[in-house]
Amino acid sequence: MKSITILIADDEAEIADLIELHLVKEGYRCLKAADGQAALDMFQTQSVDLAILDIMMPKIDGYEVTRLIREQYHLPIIFLSAKASDMDKITGLVRGADDYMVKPFNPMELVARVNAQLRRFIQLNPSMAGPADTSVLEAGGLVIHPEQRTVFLYGNPIELTPKEFDILVLLASHPKKVFSPEHLFQSVWGEAYYEGGNTVMVHIRTLRKKLGEDQRKNKLIKTVWGVGYTYNG
Repeated sequence: MKSITILIADDEAEIADLIELHLVKEGYRCLKAADGQAALDMFQTQSVDLAILDIMMPKIDGYEVTRLIREQYHLPIIFLSAKASDMDKITGLVRGADDYMVKPFNPMELVARVNAQLRRFIQLNPSMAGPADTSVLEAGGLVIHPEQRTVFLYGNPIELTPKEFDILVLLASHPKKVFSPEHLFQSVWGEAYYEGGNTVMVHIRTLRKKLGEDQRKNKLIKTVWGVGYTYNG
């Protein structure tokens, strides 16, 4: 297996150095950037497998860096930020991060989360996990290409975050089956549920909005009150 490269983008050099120290011990190759523009520039010359991004960075903040990365690349992104409220965490996940850690942090916990994200990415990424699933999911004008991770609604591309896409594929792969918020969180985030219900609800809401369900009479994602969600395609 090829060496895994992790990008660390943080304007606090001491934090970046600490993260690098622990990740190198795990056998990872690390790149460091002190601002958002430098982080984006890394992608032009380096192959990056996972990114750890501060949110409040000079030049370009972590939210915008994530948006620009998502336009061209598919990889796990972890936000590491001093913004610590529940709404900050939810915002970070909705804006495209796969995980969110608050400063100050335990370096070993960060390493564990990096390992977990990479395990999940390798399992789901067709190019790294063996033969690709070429099946196409279609229903009600919606076309999902799991291999290319693309979604089209009546021929128009729909831009989804990685988590929104994974939720949609899981639901669409099992039409009419009802998934509880706990099941969705554990399947998509790969973590124990605890209080992940609000995170699932927010992602379902934004997913529905992107699918135009505010204007659609027939909902593709149906809420089964008190139970969970089901794909109604």
